[in-house]
Amino acid sequence: MAPYKNLEEYNIEITNEVRERYSNIIDEIGEDVAREGLVKTPERAAKAMLFLTQGYKQDAIKILKGAMFKEDYDDMVIIKDIELYSLCEHHMLPFFGKAHIAYIPNGHIVGLSKIPRVVDVFARRLQVQERLTHDILECINDTLKPKGVAVVIEASHMCMMMRGVQKQNSVTTTSGFRGQFEKIETRNEFLKLISSKLS
Repeated sequence: MAPYKNLEEYNIEITNEVRERYSNIIDEIGEDVAREGLVKTPERAAKAMLFLTQGYKQDAIKILKGAMFKEDYDDMVIIKDIELYSLCEHHMLPFFGKAHIAYIPNGHIVGLSKIPRVVDVFARRLQVQERLTHDILECINDTLKPKGVAVVIEASHMCMMMRGVQKQNSVTTTSGFRGQFEKIETRNEFLKLISSKLS
């Protein structure tokens, strides 16, 4: 069996700068950064932060345009239960959940894997859920120019679970609709489909 190979790449200069800052934080909170279990923590934390914010260096519009195809299909396309992981910009703690996205083509469809990639581009930034929903919605709407777009995100926020109000079971839902999804019947069809379990 071939050995595991980590394919992530990092700018060495930036990684070292972030590593040094994490080292200082560990020291300032009263821990011994030279302790065996913490020796490599600043570097690991630096790489984790750079990975979790890589969306700043990615272009969601380019991703969509690279996989657009002419097609006469004009019914609803839904990609639901897209896993997402992001960092709350207020506390830099994770929030995570699922995105449900639909669009109605207007002469073009897009490769199905590109919609989850767009979610990742915007999720891999410091975010609030409301803006994340808006960013995904507007990117798809402006790039594909479909007859309609719908985005619903359901997420749990560690800043509410670990600190602050410390509510463990709360879920935040945000939504956005454009075009035909602003009509109540189209919106209701979408909401019914994402809440049902098709067999």
